[in-house]
Amino acid sequence: MKTRFIFYIVLVLCGLGCQSQSEKTNTLPYVLDMVYNNPGEAPTVSTYTNPSFLKSRGYKGMVPQWYINCAITYDNFEENIVPIGSDERKWIEQRAAMIDKKLAACDSAQLDVYAFTDIFVAPKSIWAKYGESMGQQETNLHGYGGDVKNVRKPNVQYPIISQLIRAQIDGIFKRFPTLDGLMIRFGETYLHDTPFHMGGKPVRQGKEGIADHVKLLNILRDEICVKRNKKLFYRTWDFGWFHTEPEVYLAITNQIEPHKNLIFSIKHTKGDFLRTFPFNPTLGIGKHAQIVEAQCQREYEGKGAHPNYVAESIINGFEENQAQEGMKSLSDLKANPNFKGVWTWSRGGGWKGPYITNELWCDLNAYVLSQWAQDTSLTEPAIFKQYTQELGLSDADANTFRQIALLSTRGVFLGRSSELTPINPWWIRDQYMGGLTAPEFNDHTDEAWGKTNKEFERIVANNMVEAILDEKAEAVRIWKEIEKLAGQVKSGNEKFQDYLQVSCSYGRIKYEIIQQAWIVMLKGLEGDKTGNYDRVRIENAYLQYKELWKEFEALNKNNQQCATLYLPYGFNNHYEALHSDEGMEKAVSKYFEMIR
Repeated sequence: MKTRFIFYIVLVLCGLGCQSQSEKTNTLPYVLDMVYNNPGEAPTVSTYTNPSFLKSRGYKGMVPQWYINCAITYDNFEENIVPIGSDERKWIEQRAAMIDKKLAACDSAQLDVYAFTDIFVAPKSIWAKYGESMGQQETNLHGYGGDVKNVRKPNVQYPIISQLIRAQIDGIFKRFPTLDGLMIRFGETYLHDTPFHMGGKPVRQGKEGIADHVKLLNILRDEICVKRNKKLFYRTWDFGWFHTEPEVYLAITNQIEPHKNLIFSIKHTKGDFLRTFPFNPTLGIGKHAQIVEAQCQREYEGKGAHPNYVAESIINGFEENQAQEGMKSLSDLKANPNFKGVWTWSRGGGWKGPYITNELWCDLNAYVLSQWAQDTSLTEPAIFKQYTQELGLSDADANTFRQIALLSTRGVFLGRSSELTPINPWWIRDQYMGGLTAPEFNDHTDEAWGKTNKEFERIVANNMVEAILDEKAEAVRIWKEIEKLAGQVKSGNEKFQDYLQVSCSYGRIKYEIIQQAWIVMLKGLEGDKTGNYDRVRIENAYLQYKELWKEFEALNKNNQQCATLYLPYGFNNHYEALHSDEGMEKAVSKYFEMIR
């Protein structure tokens, strides 16, 4: 009996050990989150900036936007290069003291910290003394906190830049020794919140930047991974090439020796966080560890002001990408040995609003993605069910809430895009609703911010107007169903019920505005080409468009939890003024006045 009992105990312990090993296999090493603040604005107020909350959700690390690279004095490079007692030095010391407090809170919560870090940004005092030896003269630098005139673009091939980067890394880890590592940003640099610093990416764009990336990577790998045994997350985001082209990705990374502390961070999309963009083909290739970036407050799709459930599609694949070859989702990637984690952007990305007061839809996306990353054997419906239980929903209301979430995925897609023809994905983003512009403003480039001229002309030329408008009508039908379902949910707390209803109404009004505006713009352009304007339809759509804006304004005025509203103008890629008078409002008004 004793022998049998011992044998039984051994079997139980073996089973527990096997289960533990299985759980370990299904858990990704890195489950990270970031709250990204709009450049030049007050820091975002969010539950996700609380380290204890992140720890309770199972996150293993935080990627804070503290501008930690701007919190060092460079005395290790040249003593008093930032003069003692200067406003510049006082700002740096105040920033460092603030970071000390935030790091202490993360240490208390036992949460790893990988600070979001710009390479290369340095105090203006350093630029004043060494600027001429930092890089080539430039007259117009995009992504350097604005169109900065007559400054030098830093280049890692210049010896002084390499020296300063090493000094920067040394200064950061000496000043903040408990820091676990860095998340490197170099694709775009914004200096709105760092008044005493300047700089930008020290690598060139495209294939000529391959050698630059290799040199920068080897410097950072040596300083962070090897010398200090800290983690280096190197983001590949660079407006294309490294981020999206497997040939370029491999040309760079194959020249870098793997290291346990070196991880590449890559967005799940082949490009920015946009619907219709396929799964990133650089994921799962090469010989280095990778983590995947996923935006939960989608800057092109409402920013949390209305339902937009993307977590399921990130895990299992977006409907519009099912025909693409290769991997389509995180589920396809999960068996790949390179796949080491998920990095959620719970809040932030893009510019301006809409501004939200309730994080429900961002939180849902972040919850599902982070829980899946902690156990990739879990199914998305099972995780979703856990979330509804946290909300305190009855089984019936949980099913209704899931219907709303899943419908929103298609409602957003048809409302802003098309199954029939490519649409400029940037025509609506942040709080801006663009559209047709006057001919002199139509540059016909693929990245014409806020414009639909090229796409609308193709739709009219190919006799697709009614088919496209049918898609917009279907989107509105979906949003009306969503709004109706929201009114049926009676469990959960009062705040949840209120925001569910308000945010669903917000989505319905937004996409109904789009529907009516597209009727006016497409039928108006059709009239421009044929000489025959459908006056009745254009007028009716315009009048509905105006009434919907009034309804939108009333929703915002009468509901404290309602997000701020969209503006009927195109996004303009100039940092001093982010919108143009060209776009939706001007176009619909032009055609209404014309047919009158």
